[in-house]
Amino acid sequence: MVGHAVAALGPIDILINNAGTTWGAATLEHPLEAWQKVVNLNLTAMFLVCQEVGKRCMVPRRQGKIINIASILGLTGGGDPGRPATIAYNTTKGGVVNFTRSLAAEWAQYNINVNAIAPGFFPTRMTKGIMEMLGDQVAEKAPLKRMGGPEDLKGIVALFASDACAFITGQIIAVDGGVTAI
Repeated sequence: MVGHAVAALGPIDILINNAGTTWGAATLEHPLEAWQKVVNLNLTAMFLVCQEVGKRCMVPRRQGKIINIASILGLTGGGDPGRPATIAYNTTKGGVVNFTRSLAAEWAQYNINVNAIAPGFFPTRMTKGIMEMLGDQVAEKAPLKRMGGPEDLKGIVALFASDACAFITGQIIAVDGGVTAI
């Protein structure tokens, strides 16, 4: 994949790792195959893409911006009563947080900034089930009393991808309407 992208478009300067999946099940009933599916997409795929983009593009050129998409559930553990259990998702998104910090420390010597965004609840195909189950409760938990919308991630992505981010690395910014502030 990375080879095809580089061949078609040239070296990769900005990488956004935004693939993700979840699986709702209590820990005692969580199938191993489902756990592995979530870990493979949410963590292993991100590691492999960063490794390849680093080798082919960013480390040799000594520049780059990597933006990983985590989740507030990777910051909090997600043990909210009344919410379905999503231990694999929560665990892998916590892994994204620490992967971001570790890679930022390791690749700072190459002038590569690595940061993460931890979105709160946004209406997506992945959150559709929980939104149907919890309805307005999701928005009511946020101090801003709403869910995220299409415009709410653009600013932080633009910052992390720009030269204005030259002295920012290893940071995780929650974009969650204030949920993690309370």
